[in-house]
Amino acid sequence: MFDIAYAQSAPGVGGPGPMMTLIPFALIFVIMYFMVIRPQQKKGKEHQEMLNKLKKNDEVMTSGGIYGKVIDLKETVVTLEVAPNVRIRVHRPQISAVLTGEKSSVKEGKD
Repeated sequence: MFDIAYAQSAPGVGGPGPMMTLIPFALIFVIMYFMVIRPQQKKGKEHQEMLNKLKKNDEVMTSGGIYGKVIDLKETVVTLEVAPNVRIRVHRPQISAVLTGEKSSVKEGKD
């Protein structure tokens, strides 16, 4: 009967190979590694070193924002004194900063 004519281009040379399509994905992965994963690993290593150097009478801040002085250290638990005769126990990795020896960021002004 009737043949339908389709508008098609002439067959051309094949497109880029399968390896060429993987190069952008590999590039994105490499960029993500150096921009996200590696700095996070470095930060984790620094946090672990800080926890290993923790000692009695250090002023610390927990990840919950509680300030206290280290009274007792065990392998996974730290006892903090947050007020006179008020002690709490926290999981050691929850210590987010050691404040002992830091200079105060608040400047004393004259009136």
